[in-house]
Amino acid sequence: MPSDSIENNLAGNFPEESIPVNSKNKSFLQALTEDGWAVLIGGLLIAAVIMILTLSSGGVKFSTPVYQWANGNDLLSKVLTTGNLLLLAGIGIIFILLSSIAISLSGGSVSKYIAGFSAIYVFAVLSLILAGNKSIAYYGIEYVVFALVIGLLLSNVFNLPGWLKEAARSEFFIKTGLVILGTSILFTDIIQAGMAGIMQAVLVVAAVWFFSLWLSRRLKVDDEFGVILASAVSICGVSAAIVASGAINGDKKKLSYVTTLVLLVAIPMLIIQPWLIRKLGIPEIVGGAWLGGTLDTTASVTAAAQLVGPVALKAGVIIKFSQNVLIGVAAFFIAGWWALRKNPAGDANEQKPGLKIVWERFPKFVLGFIAASLVFSFLVPSETIKQVGGILNSLRTIWFALAFISIGLEAKFSDLVKIQGGRPAIAFIGAQVFNILWTLLWAYLLFGGILFPAPDIK
Repeated sequence: MPSDSIENNLAGNFPEESIPVNSKNKSFLQALTEDGWAVLIGGLLIAAVIMILTLSSGGVKFSTPVYQWANGNDLLSKVLTTGNLLLLAGIGIIFILLSSIAISLSGGSVSKYIAGFSAIYVFAVLSLILAGNKSIAYYGIEYVVFALVIGLLLSNVFNLPGWLKEAARSEFFIKTGLVILGTSILFTDIIQAGMAGIMQAVLVVAAVWFFSLWLSRRLKVDDEFGVILASAVSICGVSAAIVASGAINGDKKKLSYVTTLVLLVAIPMLIIQPWLIRKLGIPEIVGGAWLGGTLDTTASVTAAAQLVGPVALKAGVIIKFSQNVLIGVAAFFIAGWWALRKNPAGDANEQKPGLKIVWERFPKFVLGFIAASLVFSFLVPSETIKQVGGILNSLRTIWFALAFISIGLEAKFSDLVKIQGGRPAIAFIGAQVFNILWTLLWAYLLFGGILFPAPDIK
């Protein structure tokens, strides 16, 4: 099937951010955009978990799905038990009820969506179970790889039915997961890395972003592609790519292309970087900072750093959190820069750039991410965070698995070569090589005791 027709269907029926809505014709919920629904659903799930814990006076112990297994007996006795399958089914029902409301009020086909979502949910759970195998987990291969491969096989081998395409809404799913991710990005954790962690995050993100955009232009890749690509390489992969695409109202086909590249390139990095750290005798804290600054998700950093050691794990996660916090800053910067680029101040025929244009281009779901981070950093007691952290992390992971299945459904292998002659792929790989070398340099300077005493991370 032509990728254009798939893309049009996957774009969904959510109202566009920049199109004003006539409040007389639509209710508040009907007027919500994809970002608005992501914030609302993510916020409702967070609030519900905290409310249940509060009303029970802390007496509720949340159960989380089990995916880890070592052999066939483990698979049957731990993962495929009646209780675990019922828990997964219950989460799926809650997700489908909440998201179906959004689809219905946004003009989508609820019957097709429910059928498609059910199938995608099963595939998402399958990816989590496959990644839960002890041998697979040892090599740091995450569920995102399995989810992407499943989606790619479906889209490239079969002619996708309309009901499946109706539910393949990668941006909607990952934006909802990102709102929940905000609950785990605590400013108190970031402070542990001190000035070294903050400096590395800023220096790496800024330098890699501008280098990536420069390289894209040198290779004659258009700026829209370049911005999405640069954000993915420099900040945090798929999440940053979606933020950047939202900030510039980017082409969804280009976003799908970049997210596929991110996940494909991440596979060798997950395996090779921990091996290099051990082989070259790189100090554990330096190795952790290197992994945190180059790998694109907290999960991938965790998986790779665990192969190095506990100090590397702590340093890597803190660095990744520091970069994740920059999502909001990057969104404002990209939206403002793109508005200035598209609306030069000296052009009398164009609307002059201002806060209104920046606000229209700013991806609103980032506000939900920032709000969740601030609330959990400064308002929610640490004991409550410990009690709800597991279930919120589990809910977020399932949303992400749904998103990566959907990303695979959007992508075509042939597009990696056909789109702009494969130049975006070359630009991405070149930028990632620069990112790896540049981040290793600053990890040594800042965490190797050269510029500052090494942070006390234990």
